[in-house]
Amino acid sequence: MPWNTVLNAIILYLFVIIAMRLLGKKEVGQLSIADLVFVMLVSEIVGDIMRASEDTIWGAIIAVITIMIINKILEITIYKSKALNRLVQGSPAILICHGEPNKIEMDKNKISIEELEQIGREHGKGDISEIELAILEVDGKISILDNVHIKSSTETER
Repeated sequence: MPWNTVLNAIILYLFVIIAMRLLGKKEVGQLSIADLVFVMLVSEIVGDIMRASEDTIWGAIIAVITIMIINKILEITIYKSKALNRLVQGSPAILICHGEPNKIEMDKNKISIEELEQIGREHGKGDISEIELAILEVDGKISILDNVHIKSSTETER
């Protein structure tokens, strides 16, 4: 095995670890769609170098830094723009309200009644009718809320 490939692999491994820490995410579950794309692009760039392709290690590092900068700019822009945030991240969807399944949102998000029943059981609810509010969050997790006062449209207009 050529030592150049081993050295490239070690340097790139440490560089990507540092780059991911700079993103500030504690867990993979906290990655946004933009962060996931970043990880996929970095893995492609780094993979080529680790396989000892024609590219140089500095070319890979420059490419990764470029993608990091683009990712950070997108992250800041998404943070400042609600419209762009909704476009890139999506918005939460109400799946159950006052014990009634929202079939439109369930169909739109491909969530079956069986999945909601399972999640309800995981939260100690024997039946969907016992769930006050179930929300599909933008990260794909489903939140179950009890004893929530949900304002009607007439209450919010006052």
